[in-house]
Amino acid sequence: MYMYKLLDGRMVAEKIKDKIRRQVIELKKKNIILCLAVVLVGKDPASILYVSMKEKQAHELGIKTKNIHLSKTISEGKLLDTIEKLNHQKDIQAILVQLPLPKHISTNKIIAAISPNKDVDGLHPENVGKLLLGEDTVIAPTAAGIMEILKYYKISLTGKHVVIVGYGKLVGKPLAAMIGLSNQLATLTVCNHKTKNLAYYTNQADILVSATGRANLIKKNMIKRGCVVVDAGTTRVGGKIVGDVDFENVKEKASYITPSKGGVGPMTVAMLLENVVTLINYSCNV
Repeated sequence: MYMYKLLDGRMVAEKIKDKIRRQVIELKKKNIILCLAVVLVGKDPASILYVSMKEKQAHELGIKTKNIHLSKTISEGKLLDTIEKLNHQKDIQAILVQLPLPKHISTNKIIAAISPNKDVDGLHPENVGKLLLGEDTVIAPTAAGIMEILKYYKISLTGKHVVIVGYGKLVGKPLAAMIGLSNQLATLTVCNHKTKNLAYYTNQADILVSATGRANLIKKNMIKRGCVVVDAGTTRVGGKIVGDVDFENVKEKASYITPSKGGVGPMTVAMLLENVVTLINYSCNV
């Protein structure tokens, strides 16, 4: 069996949170109190869990939160009004709208309504455009977290073939942009769960990132020995959260691999909270 190493997202996230904690203390000395507004529409159990986890960790770092819990039947117009009010509240530096939203509400319209200077998820068209142009901006937390994990473990992209499975706005798209703009010269292939003969492409990967939300999509026979495997997908199966990667079998061939729990997830929250600090730095020039 190949001697794999775990990519410990929890450990890396704690180091990032230590830095955030110090930054928050310095900001408080300047009478700047950070506040993250969290907008939750409906009562989806997974969304409620994610929101409570983000709020708990924000409080631990000294970041205030304002919870706005709205009915799943709220109209798109009223939700837009809520966001507009938050955009103009000077005591709120960052806005998070928990996804997914009910089907009668346009996610793209809601994201575009958030001020780019308060867009903690890095999804506003202006911030996405800055990312593609290589300008400083807030970046989608999961994608940024993956790059931080690779950086921490000194896994170079130079000369490597990176294969991303999944091209969503939260992971695949921003991660592909970050890799493409990196000064590390990698070869990049982007696939999805419907790619014909997906295993043909994944078997070429030196570094494989999967973010499709398809349980156990990536099997042992789909990676080459020594591959670095990052599982950024989650889906609920029988009341349990399951990743894209069949961890127990894939780990036998991987050189590095994120664990089933404690991999990318903790990094997503840490990078989101780092974005709160980044936004205040942009808006206040502190």
